[in-house]
Amino acid sequence: MLAIGLVVIGVFSRFIFHFENFTPVLAIALFAGAYLPKRQAVAVPLALFIIADAMIGFHALIAFTWGSMVLVAVIGMSLKNKKSWKNTAVGAFLSAVVFYVITNFGVWLFYNTYPKSLTGLMECYIMALPYFRNSLVSTFLYSFVLFGGYELLTARLKNTRFASIL
Repeated sequence: MLAIGLVVIGVFSRFIFHFENFTPVLAIALFAGAYLPKRQAVAVPLALFIIADAMIGFHALIAFTWGSMVLVAVIGMSLKNKKSWKNTAVGAFLSAVVFYVITNFGVWLFYNTYPKSLTGLMECYIMALPYFRNSLVSTFLYSFVLFGGYELLTARLKNTRFASIL
């Protein structure tokens, strides 16, 4: 149930108005890795992107975007038994960096926007810094909302009949 809810929220977030790269998708992948079983942890970000990209349109960077989301879920898996505010912050930071590095490498590689040289690659990364900033801020914000909200909810429901849901 949690996995389906995360996919629905993630897909929906890609269609509502938002600043460029200011969505909860990285935080959802990180959260899925930290809280869901391995198969679901990887399936959630993949399903989110498959569904959204099927509606938005497939593109040349699918291997880079989908692959980076799987890596973000793996980062989340490393938090599974070490959840803390500090580790969540480190995971959120690493998630945004992984997504930025991988997807912008794909932009440089597949689009003719930048020269195919080290200078062109550096230019690509520099030009993408505003997007990275938005990804970083949104990943921190949404990670703390998801992780903190879930922990607060589980603590509140711990000794109630709803505890088995979480």
